Formats: sequence, structure tokens, C-alpha cells
Amino acid sequence: MSDVQIRPATSADIPTILDLIRELAEFEREPDSATATPDQMYDAIFGPRAVAYAIMAESTTETFGFALYFFNFSTWTGHRGLYLEDFYVRPSARGRGVGRMLFARLARIAQETGCRRMELAVLNWNENAIRFYDQHGGSPLDDWTHYRFGVEEIARIASHSTSKDAQ
Repeated sequence: MSDVQIRPATSADIPTILDLIRELAEFEREPDSATATPDQMYDAIFGPRAVAYAIMAESTTETFGFALYFFNFSTWTGHRGLYLEDFYVRPSARGRGVGRMLFARLARIAQETGCRRMELAVLNWNENAIRFYDQHGGSPLDDWTHYRFGVEEIARIASHSTSKDAQ
């Protein structure tokens, strides 16, 4: 696809990013979980305490997909890493090289910012994504289990703290 452009997201992309996130949530069978608001996404990506970045894949007439990422840190390597939170290409653009272009741009961002790792989580049933990451040399971390603590769990855990806890 010679007409595909990969570029950093701008604040004007917030509505499109939210549409893509909802499409991804639908694809991942969790449509009710995508509850982010435009204000939340603006703060997360463009606000004074921004924590995430996004890149867009598009032509002059349509948006094909996006990637949303943030940086983490490895105490073992002493370097930052790039964590790919969301990576989505619309079905109409799949198989046309858009995903490869987005992923290559992410790899260049990782190189340019001194990252020693790129990491992501993929649903076990998403065979196409797994095949894509395998083809690019990714290594599944079979020895690690991914944990998630939601709002209720965080509140419960936090309520067990004492004033002697280090801050």
C-alpha cells in the first residue's frame, strides 16, 4: 500500500482513536470494557502528565489503524522498554502491509528512544496476531503469568496499608 502514511497522533485524532479502541474491544469480545472518554484520552496522550503515545496509519481518505504504546523500565537491563498496549488494523486493511508498517515504525521508535525490549500481551485465541508476532521474531513468555488488579482489588489492597508504609 503505497498510499499509507504512518504519523504521530494529534489531539484531533482523539475521536478516531476512540473509534478504533471500540472496534478493537468488539474484536476482542469485550465491547463494554472500552469506556475511555475523549478527555481521558487527551490527558493520557497529550496532557501535561501524558503517559502514552499513539501513531496512526492512514491514507488521505481513510484511517487504517493505530498503535498506542508507553514506556516501561527494566531493572535487569537498566533501560527503558516499549510496551505496546493497543495495536489494531481495520479488517478492510488487513493483509495489505499496514500492520507491518505500523510495527516497523514502533521498532524504530524503540531504537530511537534507547529501548532494549518491545513487549505486548496477546489473547491466546488470536491466532493471526500470534502468527504475526512469531513471524517478526517475538518470543512468547510461557514462564510468566500476566496478572491484573482492577479498581476493587486495588481499593481492597490499599485499605490494608498502615501509616508506617513507605511512600
